Amino acid sequence: MTITKIEEMTLPMLRRVSERTSTTTDLVEAMAQEFNVTEEERSERSANREGQKKFDNRVHWALSWLVGAKLIARLSPESQEGLYEISDRGRELMLDPPSTITFKYLKSRYPDFGRKAANVTPNHPDSWPTLGVRTAAETPGAASAADDVGVKISEPTNLILYGPPGTGKTFSTILEAVRLCGRPVTGDRLEVKRSYDALVEAGQIAFVTFHQSYSYEDFVEGLRPPTGDEDGEDQSSLRLRPRRGIFREISALAEQARKTAGRVGGFDLGRRQVFKMSLGRAGVEDYIFDAAIEGNYVVLGWGGDVDWSDPRYDGDVGYYAILDTWNQVEPGTSGYSGNISQLWRFRSSMREGDLVIVSWGNSHFRAIGEITSSYRYEPTETREYNHRRSVRWLLVPDEPLPVDSIYNKPFTMRSCYPLNDALLKREALARLLPGDAVEKHAGPDQFVLIIDEINRANISKVFGELITLLEPDKRIGAKNELKVKLPYSGDTFGVPFNLHIVGTMNTADRSIALLDTALRRRFAFRELTPDPKFLPEEVNNVPLRAMLDYINERIEYLFDREHQIGHAYFIECQDKEAIDFVMRTKIIPLLTEYFYEDWAKVALVLGDTDGQGGFLCRTVLKAPDGFAAGEATERYRWTVRAEFADDAYEQFR
Repeated sequence: MTITKIEEMTLPMLRRVSERTSTTTDLVEAMAQEFNVTEEERSERSANREGQKKFDNRVHWALSWLVGAKLIARLSPESQEGLYEISDRGRELMLDPPSTITFKYLKSRYPDFGRKAANVTPNHPDSWPTLGVRTAAETPGAASAADDVGVKISEPTNLILYGPPGTGKTFSTILEAVRLCGRPVTGDRLEVKRSYDALVEAGQIAFVTFHQSYSYEDFVEGLRPPTGDEDGEDQSSLRLRPRRGIFREISALAEQARKTAGRVGGFDLGRRQVFKMSLGRAGVEDYIFDAAIEGNYVVLGWGGDVDWSDPRYDGDVGYYAILDTWNQVEPGTSGYSGNISQLWRFRSSMREGDLVIVSWGNSHFRAIGEITSSYRYEPTETREYNHRRSVRWLLVPDEPLPVDSIYNKPFTMRSCYPLNDALLKREALARLLPGDAVEKHAGPDQFVLIIDEINRANISKVFGELITLLEPDKRIGAKNELKVKLPYSGDTFGVPFNLHIVGTMNTADRSIALLDTALRRRFAFRELTPDPKFLPEEVNNVPLRAMLDYINERIEYLFDREHQIGHAYFIECQDKEAIDFVMRTKIIPLLTEYFYEDWAKVALVLGDTDGQGGFLCRTVLKAPDGFAAGEATERYRWTVRAEFADDAYEQFR
């Protein structure tokens, strides 16, 4: 039989509870009638779900998700069965046209939709909805994308949060990004910020702000001249080379995580040293790197054709032995020479079990390996690359990854040196490397790119071919996977399935109606409006909530709803002095900007229509000489009061 999908049950279930209060059993029966499920079909049980009924299972999941999104409210907690009714949020949703209330719409509008709610049916504590892992066919919104271990992942999110200034859009992106990365989102702002900072440190979240000069070359890739300290660059002539923007960088990290899902994240760094190593000049001597990867070794070009295997070169004292020996080859050589300092690092300081990160220029790396042997001398004819150590390659990505994802400083040109442990992002590095056991049911790490002020740039210019690649079914790993050839590098590029895009848009800057049509089709939009409930009722006898409602009602009447004042302006105000400061330095200047210096309208918003109110003063300007009697129009000078009146806020009660 074909079991009804969870996404098909959500709207009928909302209709049912909007008509009458229902128990869990009522809802199961109602859904069976809605979809004409026979008794025989209802009795079918899942072999891998402790024998639980498939249809009943889906009803409980749908109910749990609607409760989790606060669209349905649970009543009488003491009841063994559970009693449910539609919530205010659910009633508001039901006012929308039924055709718009799609599963995808619910997921984009309500952050908690798709998350289980605890205690949906307390009389079955071991069953609904704490069930086993769902299969891909049972996962709502799942595309046919699969990683190498067969784990299905849910659809990527393309979301824009829009609203007037001060409605908490930027902080909401933090909440959304943490949630998308699989971390718990609590009511504790500090805890959420700590989770966000940890995910940024791990490279799973990146943040960028668009502006009028932002371009495709900044966002995806562009041609840039190499810097003077680029590792391996030939500085004899000026040439441009492709440089990857922030979107390509985080896409590379996400794609690496997608490919290695279930095989990474448990590597124990312990007390290992981590070294940077160059294996030939990037783009010039790639054959040295290729041979090292194939032969499972690292090789050093310093140290000439001397065999440094003698035990007297071991340990810290070995440095002085190397110094003495090399000065017999080249008298007067300083201890800072690479033939001494870097050879000693490679020969004597590096230990078995330490890690080497192979650079690709100074801003990227292209392999990570674990040292598995002591030094050995193997002379070659390739630029005196005679000094080797065996390695076990832990990571060789398809394309170089950004250094700043694992280290808080660009690499230098030195061939071999230990990285500063204080600058090393150990959690991010450990996440990239294979652990001791394969987690077959672990999905890939999720990545989020936050784009603040997304509407301030030329979207068509910045996104280019990404407009198509962002579509969920066109992502790498999706059923209609699509890649393009990038114009500058010529690389083949696609957007990974586990990369989410979350943007913000200030409606006071630019109306949503003016946004690029192609972008609008590919993004879900969630409006954030001023919410006085985040503010206390009163602060030092100032009716804060009522004042915000009053001001916004006047703005919407005189202008539009996109230019309201957000609650975030007042959220930190603990006394009247703080409120006065915000009104004087932020709200009143913002109103004058909204109304293009039309102070009469500003006065209407503030309730100072006669110019003798609590915030503004109005004085009559004397007409210049020369006007005939009755010809001069009365004009005014408006000023902000040096001190607001004691009763300035009483009008808002």
